[in-house]
Amino acid sequence: MPDELLNAGLKPGPAGSVVTAAPGRHLNLLLAAMLLTLYGAIIWGAGEWWGRGMLLAHFGLFLLWQPVWRGEREIPTTRALLVLGLGLLFAVFGNWWLIATWIAMLFGLIGGGVPGTTGRKGRIVSILGAVFLIAMLLMWVVPHLFSEYFVEAGATFFVRYGLPLLPLVILLIPGDERRQNDPVIVDLFYSVVLFLLVVALVLGSFVIQEISHGEYLLGLAQTLMVIALVLVGLSWLWNPRAGVAGIRTLLSRYLLGLGLPFEQRMRRLALLAQNESQPERFLEVALSDLLDLPWVRGFAWTTMMSAGTVGAEAAHTEFFESGDIAVTMYSGAPCSPAILLHMNLLMQMIGHFYEAQRQEQRRQQSAYAQAIYQTGARLTHDIKNLLQSLRSLCAAAEMRGADDVAFRALVQRQLPQITQRLGATLEKLKSPAAVSGKDVDASIWWQALQSRHAGRPVVFDTDGDLAGMRLPVELFDSVVETLIGNALYKGAPGATVWVRVVLAPGPRLRVFDDGAPIPESLVPQILHAPVASDSGLGVGLYQAATFARQSGYALRLAENRAGSVCFELGRTG
Repeated sequence: MPDELLNAGLKPGPAGSVVTAAPGRHLNLLLAAMLLTLYGAIIWGAGEWWGRGMLLAHFGLFLLWQPVWRGEREIPTTRALLVLGLGLLFAVFGNWWLIATWIAMLFGLIGGGVPGTTGRKGRIVSILGAVFLIAMLLMWVVPHLFSEYFVEAGATFFVRYGLPLLPLVILLIPGDERRQNDPVIVDLFYSVVLFLLVVALVLGSFVIQEISHGEYLLGLAQTLMVIALVLVGLSWLWNPRAGVAGIRTLLSRYLLGLGLPFEQRMRRLALLAQNESQPERFLEVALSDLLDLPWVRGFAWTTMMSAGTVGAEAAHTEFFESGDIAVTMYSGAPCSPAILLHMNLLMQMIGHFYEAQRQEQRRQQSAYAQAIYQTGARLTHDIKNLLQSLRSLCAAAEMRGADDVAFRALVQRQLPQITQRLGATLEKLKSPAAVSGKDVDASIWWQALQSRHAGRPVVFDTDGDLAGMRLPVELFDSVVETLIGNALYKGAPGATVWVRVVLAPGPRLRVFDDGAPIPESLVPQILHAPVASDSGLGVGLYQAATFARQSGYALRLAENRAGSVCFELGRTG
């Protein structure tokens, strides 16, 4: 045999299947040679010494073709001796019962590869090989298995001289070109079903022939009809109409509960996700919870944030991947396809819970950063208002002089209030969460506001009785200073803008100015997002509106026309 055949190997396939990776043309050659040696040993060499040799050669070719072991994998000595012993037993002591069982098994392996074969030529080769085996079994082996069966001379002539044409046709079909890592899948479930169907066909034809005492071919045909009717009935029960759940639903439910209480595991994972808020800790606890499964010895995992192990290492490993998590499972023995399916589902769910906790952690970090930003922006805005007040005092000092009586009175009124507001701002910088807004008497706050802006073009007025009314001093100070400052500084250089401040019960604050209106393009966003502007509009109003919403108030643009621009602050609802 060429070296390529000896190096042809297997690669692991999906759960429930085994795969072979030998090139297509070599597979066809191996399959044809294997079928021809089996044909020669059974049809022409039965009872001859060279027939036993052909059976041994057939077994060797099967070991090269088989989709059970990887060709590049080193087989342990004990398993190698076991395989050689089976081969010698098959070649030396093989009888018709053993040969019939062997042909049924080969039929299952070849037929089980048809659903996983993508190439048209490969499917034709598999179908021809399966037809060859089932024809040889039913037309030659079974009649020799039951000596009282009689097969007509025409059928015997076909088996001897016509049946070998099928392997020869396989030799003439060029194999599909496959890449080195492109597998041929042999589904274990299909193989077992086909094997059982062949057994049912052989034993059923025997039973019918014994009961009816008819001809063998007639009993075979009757058995085929019964099996066909059973398959049609099962296909209908698999997916019945009229909204009735078929046996596929029962089978799916059985597979989900086979060997592993999936629903209980899901409930436990959900409880762990609720109790453990840290994603990395949840991953470790969730994998540790799976250690009580009998086939699990340990786990090793790797994420973008951490890596670790629980349990102990073992000889057999299985790899799972879900999102950013890569998990290696250690088991004491190879896991069955059903167990691998369950474990894969569990790892997917652990990955989903882990990713959900990671997203929640990122959301909390984002909310924390947003809170820091809002606190810093609001305090920066307060400091800007204090700086404007200090600039007003400096301008008054330059115009009137330090000996002016009115200036002294202004300084005596303004400096204590500026000092108090600056101290409150510093307290908020030290511990933003510890400082909460407090309510003060509206009359006292109103007098202090008028005192701070004495001498400026600002008119103060009330609308209603302020007796007994209280208001949040921090919010109203921030909003009114922003509105007055923006109104006074938005005019053209040298122009005077008059401002009118009205306080009404509610409490409700209105600030009017006779300056230019706000451009219509900025009106929809001026209180909802920062707006680039050289006149001071935008960021201050956005921060004041945000602070108002957080305090249960709303700041809105009540009027916007030339000569009358009004902002209003009041309770929501």
